Amino acid sequence: MKILFSDEKFFNIDGVYNSQNDRVWAVDRVDADEKGDIQQRRKFPHKVMVRLGAFSKGITPLVILDERTVDHGYYINKVLLVVLKYGNKVFGDDWIFQQDGAKPHQHNLTQKWCQENFPSFIDKDHWPPNSPDLNPLDYSIWDEFVNVIDWNKVESKATLIQQLKSSVKKIRESVVVESCTSWTNRLYRMSQNNGNYLH
Repeated sequence: MKILFSDEKFFNIDGVYNSQNDRVWAVDRVDADEKGDIQQRRKFPHKVMVRLGAFSKGITPLVILDERTVDHGYYINKVLLVVLKYGNKVFGDDWIFQQDGAKPHQHNLTQKWCQENFPSFIDKDHWPPNSPDLNPLDYSIWDEFVNVIDWNKVESKATLIQQLKSSVKKIRESVVVESCTSWTNRLYRMSQNNGNYLH
């Protein structure tokens, strides 16, 4: 497995929830509330976007994307340069980069940069949209990350960033390895399920 998976996620001082990726399987609303729990949220909580990469032997350094809106130029300079350096260090010149379909990722200059710099990458036309079942970060590693954060110590944006930086080191290697090595099986199961979400 020489795929380096990549994803960004928002964390806020109330905890973490991503309506695109976080789902609760339930028979009705009451069942969903019991399984998923209802939590109070501040109206405008402080939040931080982070970027993480994962591959069959570990995770990449955490990148805090907190300085400005992430457009294609910022994404190339702040994220892709880190990914390229790390991927080449771990794999040499034989590996594949994966990113989802976020706007900065799909931008023609981002796609061109990836084509010219990565040994190989999955371009925007070959990665399915809304596919959390195919990214180890979405179906496993983000959850692990959320659970190792000491949320009692998160009181402000600064303490949230501190917890993110210290907690990323607590992500269990076994979780990363298992989630990445199960990717091929998940890809096969999804193809057998007509591309629908896995249960």
